[in-house]
Amino acid sequence: MLIIKNALVYAPSPIGLRDIAIAGGRILAIEERIDETRLPIAHEVVDANGAIVVPGFIDGHVHVTGGGGEGGFSTRTPELRLGDATLAGVTTVVGVLGTDGVCRSVEALVAKTYALREEGISAWCYTGSYRVPATTVTGDVMKDVMLIEPVIGAGEIAVSDHRSSRPSDDELARIAAGARVGGMLSGKAGVVNVHLGDAPDGLGPLERIAAAGDIPRAQFIPTHCNRNPALFASSIAWARSGGRVDYTASTVPAFLADGETSAAEAVSRLKAEGVDMSRATVTSDGQGSLPRFDAAGIITGLDVGSCSSLLGYLREAVGTRGLSLEEALAPITSNPAAALRLPRKGRLEAGMDADLVVLTPELGVGTVVARGRVMVRDGGQVVLGVFERRED
Repeated sequence: MLIIKNALVYAPSPIGLRDIAIAGGRILAIEERIDETRLPIAHEVVDANGAIVVPGFIDGHVHVTGGGGEGGFSTRTPELRLGDATLAGVTTVVGVLGTDGVCRSVEALVAKTYALREEGISAWCYTGSYRVPATTVTGDVMKDVMLIEPVIGAGEIAVSDHRSSRPSDDELARIAAGARVGGMLSGKAGVVNVHLGDAPDGLGPLERIAAAGDIPRAQFIPTHCNRNPALFASSIAWARSGGRVDYTASTVPAFLADGETSAAEAVSRLKAEGVDMSRATVTSDGQGSLPRFDAAGIITGLDVGSCSSLLGYLREAVGTRGLSLEEALAPITSNPAAALRLPRKGRLEAGMDADLVVLTPELGVGTVVARGRVMVRDGGQVVLGVFERRED
């Protein structure tokens, strides 16, 4: 049993100074005061000393088995380690494949998802990769979603990008239909995570599919919607019409100089446009490559995405863009939990999973609890992944 004392709780809405009782990986109660002397069993106490406590972050787009490879085999990015997530306040990840659906298999993705669960955080994944026909385990998107427990949808399927397989609208619609029905039959979201590149068509394929009327806009989660001004503008129209939009937090100065909108600015501008903020999510693209290409499509350099970019997003959103903490938290807590139909995630209340972050005054990570277990204490990782080594 774990008691969090003197926590200024954002659930993600602010509810004031509270104590939180945790047992069996769940939140038992959130009260103004919990008298720990009357508890019938042994327990650990974490005194938040009035610090802000928020739901654990949900990172809905992470290349947990590594990504990249656009510059050759040596540019394949490393897979996610437990500390890459927990030290960034991330307690739930959704794994994706990317450009490489050959040497990075869905089978390996599912196995890594199970491994992260064993190490102490929550994890789900998508079936498929950039290319169409979709890379799957069973040979069918619907079967993967329905029968493989961690698989909650398909993705990331690439469109409007020179690395995509240029799927037709009908091919993309069939993937969405399969994921949707598989989700209906298994009680999952059955969404399709769609990678958007810089090509002029942008959200065009999704707009055309939505116009047909049989697949709801909310069945798609288009990601990287902030990568260029035209795409960002179209994402506002897409969200205003009922679609979901996902903005990528990992970036580099060169991308911003070329016109990329930061995730914090994107969410702020969405609010200014009067769009329903619950439609927005922010993800890190963690462990994915951030390649730079010249006009001929030749790679000129690359960086690696990081789950820690969510903290950068949060600080910019609150400190620079003028969002309230509640508004800034929703795209990395309650919004993705709702969009992905992740049970007991994204909010702090009795009965929910005990995933929470004690923030420092600078909106950094102090203590992290995942499924009721303290993973990070005072900014230091206390639970290591199987192959992680403690730094002396």
